Amino acid sequence: MAVAGEPFSYLAAGPEEGDLVLCLHGFPDVAATWAPVMEELSGRGFRVVAPAMRGYAPSTLRGPFDPVRLGEDVLGFVDVLSPGRPAAVVGHDWGAVATYVAAMLAPERLSRIATLAIPHPLAFRSVFTDPAQARRSWYIGFFQLPWAPEVALRRGDWALVERLWRRWSPGLEPPPTHLREVRRCFEASMPAPIDYYRALLRRAPRVAAAALRLSLRLAVPCLYLHGADDGCVSAEVARGHERWFEGELAAELVPAAGHFLHLERPREVAARIAEWLA
Repeated sequence: MAVAGEPFSYLAAGPEEGDLVLCLHGFPDVAATWAPVMEELSGRGFRVVAPAMRGYAPSTLRGPFDPVRLGEDVLGFVDVLSPGRPAAVVGHDWGAVATYVAAMLAPERLSRIATLAIPHPLAFRSVFTDPAQARRSWYIGFFQLPWAPEVALRRGDWALVERLWRRWSPGLEPPPTHLREVRRCFEASMPAPIDYYRALLRRAPRVAAAALRLSLRLAVPCLYLHGADDGCVSAEVARGHERWFEGELAAELVPAAGHFLHLERPREVAARIAEWLA
């Protein structure tokens, strides 16, 4: 599909007439990560679409990659796929960030949202003040460096990507076919996937300017799911983030699941999302 004149690839499942559910992936991942959840949701009558996010081939590799641009992309997906009626959005990791921002930009265009692993962006600021979370998030600072992250990621057939998966979801054995797809995507996409992190600082003035005109307290009803064993973002980071929600918020800890909880517990996660959307 074309959004604002730029191409985006996507996976789709479910009846054309079903209510739209957008599923947005994060880092380091691809749209196919949603396949098990898509199967469950489409079987319940939803039209489920999982785009390859900006910066992930074969979607556009053009920036900028700041959170405001990502939120605008989400609203563009809704315009194309669900013209005339609001859509539901489910986001994991950076997909969750894009979901929050879209809900801030145009709450009337989203019916309900579900976010996985990343709390409200203002709650996530603790990454800069909590020593334990700062250690978990070491890669954010590393990705600010020129050329070194690209070299480190490519070394050993993208071995660092697999190490991140295993550290962030210690109970998950990543499907080899899925990791191969992630490697192929990164080979075709670099450095765009890590430019998301660089945009946090380099595009900070644009984000700050946008924040001044946005309602940072979310009115769209939100389901928040976090894996109890998440090795990337501690569940403690979300403590107190309910103050950033005006609308209904349901926050739940998923046991025996790490950062990629939608792959570890797909039926449980999909069932909870379906219940929420219904």
